[in-house]
Amino acid sequence: MAPTMLPAFFDSMLDLIVKTSTELPPDVRAAMRTSLAVEPEGTRSSQALTIIAQNIDLAVDNEGAICQDTGMPTFEVKAPVGANQIWMRQQIREAIAEATRRGKLRPNSVDSITGTNSGDNLGPGTPIVHFDQWERDDVEIRLILKGGGCENTNAQYALPIELPHLGRADRTLDGVKKCILHAVWQAQGKGCAPGAVGVCIGGDRTSGYTHAKEQLFRTLDDVNPDPRLAEVEASIMATVNDLDIGTMGFGGKVTLIGCKVGALNRLPASFFVSVAYDCWAFRRLGVVLNGSTGAIDRWLYRDPSHPIIPMLDQSGFTRTGREVTLRAPLSEAAVRSLKVGDVVLISGRMFTGRDAVHSHLMKHEPPVDLRGSVLYHCGPVAVKDGDAWRITAAGPTTSIREEPYQGEIIRRYGIRAVVGKGGMGAKTLAAMQEFGAIYLNAIGGAAQFYARAIRQVDGVSLLEFGTPEAMWHLTVEDFPAIVTMDAHGNSLHKDIEQQSGAVLETIGV
Repeated sequence: MAPTMLPAFFDSMLDLIVKTSTELPPDVRAAMRTSLAVEPEGTRSSQALTIIAQNIDLAVDNEGAICQDTGMPTFEVKAPVGANQIWMRQQIREAIAEATRRGKLRPNSVDSITGTNSGDNLGPGTPIVHFDQWERDDVEIRLILKGGGCENTNAQYALPIELPHLGRADRTLDGVKKCILHAVWQAQGKGCAPGAVGVCIGGDRTSGYTHAKEQLFRTLDDVNPDPRLAEVEASIMATVNDLDIGTMGFGGKVTLIGCKVGALNRLPASFFVSVAYDCWAFRRLGVVLNGSTGAIDRWLYRDPSHPIIPMLDQSGFTRTGREVTLRAPLSEAAVRSLKVGDVVLISGRMFTGRDAVHSHLMKHEPPVDLRGSVLYHCGPVAVKDGDAWRITAAGPTTSIREEPYQGEIIRRYGIRAVVGKGGMGAKTLAAMQEFGAIYLNAIGGAAQFYARAIRQVDGVSLLEFGTPEAMWHLTVEDFPAIVTMDAHGNSLHKDIEQQSGAVLETIGV
């Protein structure tokens, strides 16, 4: 297969990338619609799922990134014998760069030594492209976009092992089930529940993780052809939602929407269980390309001839009248009046700050006055229009990464509210209680929903860190979030972790 035979290959790859970033596959949409129906109306998880559903609809309507963390692009390619894989890889790389330039992907490829962002999602190891040959004339390409927040909640176990709340996991299928349950429990809200897990039993440490991720290319409604593994999958799905972890770790009836298990042979000395956790923004699509032109002959996971049914038949998030309106900068009195469970609507100035900003603030004065400020753990997708910037996707990132810094930064600079997802630890909670600050949990992955709350970009500092890691100065209006850590030492995250841990001890596997 000569490259000249595939004139439409680049356009097909660009279409695949854009659709994967902006449109959830039907099986995931169906699972999320079921989740929304299960949660009682008015609960925290129900409110969060309504925002998620609205976000899914907005992403399709505006062809915008479902989640601002467009993840590590991973392609699985099946090509005819003799196909020019070098040329295909280069075309895929160029399509990734073009999708990034158009704002459909966030620049996510960072030099591991210097921290420098390449700006185009290209670099050593980015994107990931796996080739396999088959004796067919067409080309099959599947793509998964798995974000950093859920990637950080992946887990690998070497059996036998002692697990908190579950006891010893032996080299048995019951031991495997314990590992899966522990991985889901440990992810809590940090992995943007309700999520799905791909699991590999066996292999070595490298092949185990790869095979676990490959399980995520299966649809949520399929049945494992191996009856032993089918039983593991069914057993997990029958018990895991009893943990009451719920959406974003707020507590609730749906914690997992899928469990897919594979197995590889192993060495006698090793018994690994590898778990790849994916969030509700479960982005994977595929195409079958014409072997002569490279044009899309058929989509995998989706049927373009079937119209997409909206997740919601109403406007989505609606006010109950119990929300607390906050206008930044915030006073200590306003913050100390709030308690865990309060829903707030923030208006005024908000600053973003992720890993690089927090590290910077430990050594340098901030580029802006942070007294009374709202600090948003967010790495947005930012597009430049002339001299102005526009935020096209802006959901929260996982906050626990900032735990080594956050308490000290609150103390030094007078920050009153931190917005993120998944909660923070004891050091931050203590600083919030001492200095008068709160943690607000936004809904992970709801990048389109929160982008609508941003009225304008007032400026940007530390842009040398790259657009995801820069400090963006934003004006927001009625930005909704839930108080999950208050200035009185209370933490919903700690409570749910303890409650679900107690339930974990009672689950028989």
